[in-house]
Amino acid sequence: MKRTAEIILALDVDTFDNARALVRRLSPTVKIFKVGAQLFTACGPKVVEFIRKKGAEVFLDLKFFDIPNTVAHAVRSAVRMRVKMLTLHILGDEEMLKAALEAAKEEAARLKVKRPLLIGVTVLTSKETASSDVLTLAKIGIESGLDGVVCSAREAKLLRRKIKRKFIIVTPGIRQAAAAKFDQKRTATVSEAIRAGSDYLVIGRPILQAPDPLAVARELAGIK
Repeated sequence: MKRTAEIILALDVDTFDNARALVRRLSPTVKIFKVGAQLFTACGPKVVEFIRKKGAEVFLDLKFFDIPNTVAHAVRSAVRMRVKMLTLHILGDEEMLKAALEAAKEEAARLKVKRPLLIGVTVLTSKETASSDVLTLAKIGIESGLDGVVCSAREAKLLRRKIKRKFIIVTPGIRQAAAAKFDQKRTATVSEAIRAGSDYLVIGRPILQAPDPLAVARELAGIK
């Protein structure tokens, strides 16, 4: 069976109006939108609420990294916002990751909602790194109970081969074949990332800066 992956649009904009216009224009071609530090700092939970009201889902990419109690409370707040996925830095260590997982389970059970997927950040794709570093961090994350990891397509194939458990791979730095890399060092095309084993592909500037964002989103999502 041919592997597929789902597109996540990175809403890397700094106003609610810009985010709202993009969600209206690109949904339902795009079904998941990433809300990161830039947009969440500017808009807060209302942008998450708007995306969900439009029938799409939210990948909350705030890369939680703090003492276990603080991260656990942040995760509970994310569960209350009904996000689909959220990120944590694996470098926060096993105690922090396990506290986050327990908080997510408890809050989801209390609210009778589906628990968000907890995704561990290994090494940012803006950095050059040894694949062994990514593998070490990924193993820590998966063994601590996370649902998956963020890594570049370069490491995805290695993780699939070395980690024998079922887990999700989210890959940023996705580009069209001839597109610029911007500040990303470890980029890949959609087909390269899918072949490497990625499940979700985070795409931002190739769509956001396109003359016709919807056309590019449809192209990258494989929609004719």
